[in-house]
Amino acid sequence: MKRTTSRRQSRLGILFIIIVVVIVVAITMVRSSNLRAKSERLAVTERQLEQQIESAKKETEALEEKEAYMQTKKYIEDEAKDKLGLVYPDEIVIEPSPN
Repeated sequence: MKRTTSRRQSRLGILFIIIVVVIVVAITMVRSSNLRAKSERLAVTERQLEQQIESAKKETEALEEKEAYMQTKKYIEDEAKDKLGLVYPDEIVIEPSPN
């Protein structure tokens, strides 16, 4: 009687261990899948942020060029001509007719 009881307990113990191992493997697989999905989402976000950084760098360069241009005599002359209608005494201004 003791042998059958100990064999049953042994089999139940092994079965319990197998069930626990299967559960641990299943949980590990699910978490691994979740981590892969999160990694892919983060990679997409990283690419988007890199594109935004590149765009911001280009915009910064354009603004720096505009700032440098705005500090030149040519800019002042252009603005005086465009906004104030000023011209040099030796210049001839030709305007299109209103027709």
